[in-house]
Amino acid sequence: MAKCDDPKLTAGEKAKVTVLVARMCKRDLAGEGVDQSDLERRVDHILDGAREREEKSK
Repeated sequence: MAKCDDPKLTAGEKAKVTVLVARMCKRDLAGEGVDQSDLERRVDHILDGAREREEKSK
């Protein structure tokens, strides 16, 4: 469930996040010691951009 501070995502942003989460799941199946920080950073970057876009539109 979305938190109240999560921004509204565009269709493109939702698609990108979905692909990244799917890649995270695939890496998780490979083992617990696999580094996922790069994918988490990319998701955070998308969310930060969406927050900035919402702030500009206000």
